Amino acid sequence: MQQPDKNIAFPWIPDLSNGRYKNPIICADYSDPDVIRVGDDYFMVASSFNCTPGLPILHSRDLVNWKLINHAIKNVPGEKYFAVQLGCGVWAPAIRYHNNKYWIVFPTPDEGLYVITANHPVDKWTEPHLLKAGKGLIDPAPFWDDDGKAYLVHAYAGSRAGIKHLLRVSPMAPDCSELLDEGEIVYNNPEKHPTLEGPKLHKRNGWYFISAPAGGVQNGWQVILRSRNIYGPYEDKIVLAQGDSPINGPHQGALVDTPSGEWWFVHFQDTGIYGRIIHLQPVQWVDDWPMIGINQNADGVGTPVLEYAKPCKGDESIPQTSDDFQSPILGLQWQWTANHYDNWYSLTENPGHLRLYTQPVMADVRLQPNLLLQKFPARSFTVETKFELHAKSAGESAGLVIAGEKQYMLGLESAGDQNLIVLITVDGKRILGETDKSILTVKAMVGPEGQFTLAYSIGGEVKLLPEKFQTTQGTWIGARVGVFGIKSETTGESGYTDFAYFLFT
Repeated sequence: MQQPDKNIAFPWIPDLSNGRYKNPIICADYSDPDVIRVGDDYFMVASSFNCTPGLPILHSRDLVNWKLINHAIKNVPGEKYFAVQLGCGVWAPAIRYHNNKYWIVFPTPDEGLYVITANHPVDKWTEPHLLKAGKGLIDPAPFWDDDGKAYLVHAYAGSRAGIKHLLRVSPMAPDCSELLDEGEIVYNNPEKHPTLEGPKLHKRNGWYFISAPAGGVQNGWQVILRSRNIYGPYEDKIVLAQGDSPINGPHQGALVDTPSGEWWFVHFQDTGIYGRIIHLQPVQWVDDWPMIGINQNADGVGTPVLEYAKPCKGDESIPQTSDDFQSPILGLQWQWTANHYDNWYSLTENPGHLRLYTQPVMADVRLQPNLLLQKFPARSFTVETKFELHAKSAGESAGLVIAGEKQYMLGLESAGDQNLIVLITVDGKRILGETDKSILTVKAMVGPEGQFTLAYSIGGEVKLLPEKFQTTQGTWIGARVGVFGIKSETTGESGYTDFAYFLFT
């Protein structure tokens, strides 16, 4: 059995600097990735669920080294998303380049399928256009055929539609403005593939291919369907499964080629509290089937690689993490937990600092919309932030938060003439001390199994909390870490907190 690298510590660098790479290529929660190549550039999009800005876009020159370059939407369409909607929002998107424009089609599973466009991924994208309304429609991908006709393939969410094993192809207006009719169910075999989702349409050598993950997120496999007719009938083949590798559920992603004609497959692995991290697999075409991974068995099913030769040269980079708040624009690594307002923060009122204005606390802190978070960047890391609380009234608090099914908040709370050092968890609030100071440094040390310890420093004295805490994953997303600013009163003027840095080591 292949042995994984257990020391996935920050910073996780996939490029081995010797012409090879190691998986994962991104050790962070970029769920349901889709990738395209335009010239020598690769662009990736991923799910963002209830987090905003949504639809992160990453760029690479070699499929190994990635950097965040944009988000395609500021907020999720719909007023309800100004409240935290756990497990809802933007599910698996698809990105394509056609007619000199970039297109992203994405679902919100309670509303329907949306499309947006841009002249370049770094540009401002159009406002979402509802392509097809309907509950339970998910994972859409557009396709333009050689004759100029356009189609859309999508799946169904069992949690909304009551079915989760059907794939539908519908004719679509070439400008993605509407579907021309209902189309046809092109695959339905629940006994063989009880869950089938995330379809992507391709065409090669006269064959139509639908790449689709099956069997569920944690323990599934990758299926390829092919037919000479876009509406089928399709024959199916399992081309990637865990086998004797430590990579569970290797599926859901993108088939993409290089300028030299090689093919690769980008997919995720569900790692629970760490989210759905990203892997890269080599692809070989055999008898007009894409064989993914290595060590194909007699049936052509491959297993994931842990290390392999890079597709091509590229500069080392990883998605952004630490922030010194020197930019007047919020870093792309940051996301709120719901649709957000620009007046929640400022990077110009006190240059070199992130200013968070306190917002009313929710009864359930999991539903706090103004938590400003980013993904866990590795399986073990230390993160530190320093801040100054400027409260306008008692009950205002701010600090560092680790968020998931359970939240852990360590920071300062105003008690009028004094400030309290507080730990806020699902079990309530614990007062750790009192101080006349308003500046606090907070640190979290996360271990490889998601256990973490907390420490704080005030006036130069470091205090380590004695217990260990356990991170928890969120709804369809991994645990996250960031900052908060809340107040117990729903009326009255809000104070603010200035954060000097947010540093991963």
